[in-house]
Amino acid sequence: MVDWPVWCRDDGSVVACTEKIKVMQDNFTEIQQMMQDAFEDGLLMAVSAQQMRVMLHQMVDDLVDPYRAAS
Repeated sequence: MVDWPVWCRDDGSVVACTEKIKVMQDNFTEIQQMMQDAFEDGLLMAVSAQQMRVMLHQMVDDLVDPYRAAS
């Protein structure tokens, strides 16, 4: 089990709402398990572990923030 960070806002203030923290921890635990499962599936299909890691990182890098105003 991962020790998730203290969740903070852009201004550095801490997200203190217990329910929000629980949702974040649940979401990240689920994402971690899904990524582990996909990684293991790729390895079982003889895909390079390095390529799997690169693609998983690329997926994170490609995430779009729909709440940030366009500059």
